[in-house]
Amino acid sequence: MLEWALIFLVIALVAGALGFTGVAKGAAQIAKILFFIFIAIFVILLLLAVLGIGAVA
Repeated sequence: MLEWALIFLVIALVAGALGFTGVAKGAAQIAKILFFIFIAIFVILLLLAVLGIGAVA
């Protein structure tokens, strides 16, 4: 998921540099949403690991 956020960030930067502001704005918004979803999943998994809740081997 973080990979997709970085891809959309690069698309936004390239589009912005070339003057496609609408495309850049849309790609930046998608990148921001994906990044925050990634952060939320990371925090949830981190809390589960700290609390010891998870797969038992």
